[in-house]
Amino acid sequence: MTNRRASFPPKSPRRAAGLLAGLALGVAVLTGCSSSEGVSTNCGLDGCTVTFDRGANAETSILGVEAKLIGAQGDQVTVEVAGEQVTLTSGQPATEVGGLSVTLDSVTAEQVAIRVAQNSG
Repeated sequence: MTNRRASFPPKSPRRAAGLLAGLALGVAVLTGCSSSEGVSTNCGLDGCTVTFDRGANAETSILGVEAKLIGAQGDQVTVEVAGEQVTLTSGQPATEVGGLSVTLDSVTAEQVAIRVAQNSG
């Protein structure tokens, strides 16, 4: 019986680069959020949902920018994202802020949830 070593084709630089990019994206998604008390984040590959407790002075860092709740009244919410204040309304199309797309997911008496995603175009 002869033992032969299996010969695998060398990985291409392109394939290795793709693997590294995928790993970097995964790490960025997992470590891309930091929050204070009164705010929670749920990030995926396509963006983050940020839920603020109303009345809390809370902020979070997501997708490389700071986000915080400024105020809420009825179905309108004012948030600061990437240093810009914007007012969002329930059912309104996304607002572009600092290269990100921001929408109001929900507003209740206790919490405000916004969606922050990177613009696709």
